[in-house]
Amino acid sequence: MTLASTPAGRANKAAKTEGAAPRQRDPEVTKARILEAAKREFAKLGLAGARVEAISTRAKSNKRMIYHYFGSKEQLFQAVLEDVYADIRMAELKLHLDHLSPEEAIAALVAHTWNYYLKNPEFMTLVNNENLHKARHVKRSARFKELHHGFISMLQRILDRGVEAGVFRSGVDARQLHITMAAIGYYYLTNRYTSGVIFDFDFMEPNALKKRLDFNVETILRLLRP
Repeated sequence: MTLASTPAGRANKAAKTEGAAPRQRDPEVTKARILEAAKREFAKLGLAGARVEAISTRAKSNKRMIYHYFGSKEQLFQAVLEDVYADIRMAELKLHLDHLSPEEAIAALVAHTWNYYLKNPEFMTLVNNENLHKARHVKRSARFKELHHGFISMLQRILDRGVEAGVFRSGVDARQLHITMAAIGYYYLTNRYTSGVIFDFDFMEPNALKKRLDFNVETILRLLRP
């Protein structure tokens, strides 16, 4: 007779079973893990090249869970785009720009955008890929539109404060300003290899990056001043 088959052994086993906490799947943790894996896979291979099997492996999940939470690869790609744009917009809120002077707020926003691109290169890759698809995923996303409505409103408040303080000229379109702010950093980084050959310097060398950021801030502030 083994110990497990004795009354004492059976009682001990039952006690261990009752005392063990049941393993439960946290849906939010699982979804976040899938989104992070998908972000890396889509950034590397694009929507067409990414495979659900590879995403599930990277996420330590399975295809069934991906389809359960997101429906399809296309819907997962849309969710990734929403997630990365939400991340940059949330990071901007943490700058507390309404508490800075108008000029300080613009300088901080230009620097933040630049540094975000540097720290999150997959963001630019994903945006490029969605533009190849003519924005068909974000066009059907209500969340995407809401994220940017708030951003433009925030930027407009900074412009209005600057005009009131006499440090900015009136009539600047917040949307056009945002496009320019994003473009002067975005183009530099996405074209750094070919431009590096044309202009014969390393675009990613620390001193070159600092010079570019200083130039970006000065350019935007000059555009806004009376």
